[in-house]
Amino acid sequence: MAAEIVNPRSDSGTGTDGSVDEPFDPAFALHRGGKMAVQATVPVRDKDDLSLAYTPGVAKVCSAIAEQPELVHEYTWKSQVVAVVTDGTAVLGLGDIGPEASLPVMEGKAILFKQFGGVDAVPIALATTDVDEIVDTVVRLAPSFGGVNLEDISAPRCFEIERKLQERVDIPVFHDDQHGTAVVTLAALRNAAKLTGRGLGDLRAVISGAGAAGVAIAKMLLGAGLGDVAVADRKGIVSTDREDLTPVKRELAELTNRAGLSGSLETALAGADVFIGVSGGTVPEAAIASMAPNAFVFAMANPNPEVHPDVAHKYAAVVATGRSDYPNQINNVLAFPGIFAGALQVRASRITEGMKIAAANALADVVGDQLAADYVIPSPFDERVAPAVTAAVAAAARAEGVARR
Repeated sequence: MAAEIVNPRSDSGTGTDGSVDEPFDPAFALHRGGKMAVQATVPVRDKDDLSLAYTPGVAKVCSAIAEQPELVHEYTWKSQVVAVVTDGTAVLGLGDIGPEASLPVMEGKAILFKQFGGVDAVPIALATTDVDEIVDTVVRLAPSFGGVNLEDISAPRCFEIERKLQERVDIPVFHDDQHGTAVVTLAALRNAAKLTGRGLGDLRAVISGAGAAGVAIAKMLLGAGLGDVAVADRKGIVSTDREDLTPVKRELAELTNRAGLSGSLETALAGADVFIGVSGGTVPEAAIASMAPNAFVFAMANPNPEVHPDVAHKYAAVVATGRSDYPNQINNVLAFPGIFAGALQVRASRITEGMKIAAANALADVVGDQLAADYVIPSPFDERVAPAVTAAVAAAARAEGVARR
């Protein structure tokens, strides 16, 4: 699989094929015809090439794999290709727009896999939102892939889908909206703490959003040693005294909020060291002003951060967003290509918490001596990122016993 970016065209208007009558827009121009193509890695120039690439030569390889199934990793693309799977229910900030409308995003994800991690990926948009149907479908597709990246599937179904899939297949299953976001957030937070002379254990964080990203970030930060974290949804702090919690939020309440806070997000922010936004909406300036000195504001909603960077900079020592036009972009592309590249390199059966922590630490270390308030996380275009994350994940997989080579 080779990912190819289509060259923008300057034409516009409605053609006989029914194309959209729009003024020139570079986004539409770039996407025309899709962003990917399949490319052979071997030549088929004559009958000799044909007889090796296809019949009769291919039969020898098929027979060998039938006798020794592990040979599939050596003689096919299985160990270097990921399925990017969605049902189109939580696409970017657009919501439930369906499988067809999700395809441009899934193609984009696939070319990022290739560009930043050297990993081939295939977009798969499913015409079902039923948990068991999705799981059964991916299980049946699994023999063709070395890993599964779940993408833009709404919560709380995404948690169940990931869990059930990992129980039934022996290849890594990774919901990037959860774990990719958490890895990059942890890396940036680790460096922000270092910059201000603190450790993770010294920090109390408040997360706005109890969906896929919020839950994963909370769990990962606590696993990495954060002092305390409270998570807020639309109804306020997720706490054990609430009777309206889903099973996922009930579990989250048991793990978080050691301070026993209740009430609103704004109340929890008073004296907090860290704000992490993964929900959209707007946080009042007064709430940010009430945070502890040298606070960190990671307002990651796109395109409109929960706290505008200009406001955040009045009170925070470090400010991060999800946007590429501000410093310290919390971008999943810093994590998922290297995580999958490392997992595939050692044929890992799953991606463990230890592998994710290792990815975050490696990502943080890339910044090195350049650490500054406007540089706590590297750029996706820093060529050191993917190799560092890949090596760390592969080593962690071996250490945790999930590597098979």
